[in-house]
Amino acid sequence: MPASRGAAERGAEPGPRSRRDEAVKSKDRRRARGGDEPEPEGEDGPPVEIVPVRRLLSAAVAGFALLLGVGLVMGAQTAGVGAGRIPYAVVILGAQLLYVFATTMAIRPPAVKVVATVGVLAALSADVAAITSDVASVAPLGLIAAGGLVAGVVGQMVRPEGRMHVSESLGSTVVIVLGVVSFATLIVLTRLPAGTQAIVVCLIASGIALSVARLTDVFAPYPRLADQVPRGSAGIVIGAMLGTGVAAVIGRYLVPFTPSQAAIIGMAAAGAAVLADLTIGFAEAGREQSGEAPTMWLARHMQGPLAGFALAAPVAYVISVFFLVPA
Repeated sequence: MPASRGAAERGAEPGPRSRRDEAVKSKDRRRARGGDEPEPEGEDGPPVEIVPVRRLLSAAVAGFALLLGVGLVMGAQTAGVGAGRIPYAVVILGAQLLYVFATTMAIRPPAVKVVATVGVLAALSADVAAITSDVASVAPLGLIAAGGLVAGVVGQMVRPEGRMHVSESLGSTVVIVLGVVSFATLIVLTRLPAGTQAIVVCLIASGIALSVARLTDVFAPYPRLADQVPRGSAGIVIGAMLGTGVAAVIGRYLVPFTPSQAAIIGMAAAGAAVLADLTIGFAEAGREQSGEAPTMWLARHMQGPLAGFALAAPVAYVISVFFLVPA
């Protein structure tokens, strides 16, 4: 009997205290053999690959952001009254189509044709509503955005295999529809008092911020925000600061702004633009880390500046309505 009890005790599973003691002894033995040894690779995972900064590509994206900003600002300056806004609507439609193309190719939704079609129809409807509505308001654009989301879900549901990917398709539709509708707010802005001036301040600040942030990555992409994202925090900060400074200078010569007002407005628009651009980079890195194949390089790198201007447009509208339009 004592022998069997001893065998049972030896075969019993060790308690938490004995496991902790064994771990301490094992660590002491490793330290005695040659200091702290690295942990096995299986516990921490494989080393993270550092994505290099492609300087020529960063310069090209900076040029694209600057050209896009110039086109949107110059189009607003030439917009007329009534049907005279149609040329500017054509410029906005071009930016919207680029946004739909780039975002669809980057996100790769389950039903690409459905999502892209809904995005294009929402862009056309939003532009027409922005020109022809009796009151200069974003309320019709909100209804169009809601209708686009419903159309995206219905289009996914009618597909034979679509019910398994409704949530993924809805997320992609939300990003695309809200983006194209946001661009249409620039047309509404041209119908508001001081709206065109707000477009000038906000979009110039955003364009400067986006292009300077990318150009800084050409020369000094440091410190890296993440190993998987080839962007530096210095460019983000410098771009936002220069965009704010340029807005303040414009405010000295543009009625009804003052330098301080224009600086605050420009800071909001520039900050939103560079953060949207940076968010796109992190989202793309996350998709690649999850094992998805990289998208075509053109769409992947156009998406950031387009998203930046798409977010800066409603910022300009909100600022105009709350601070510039007389009550």
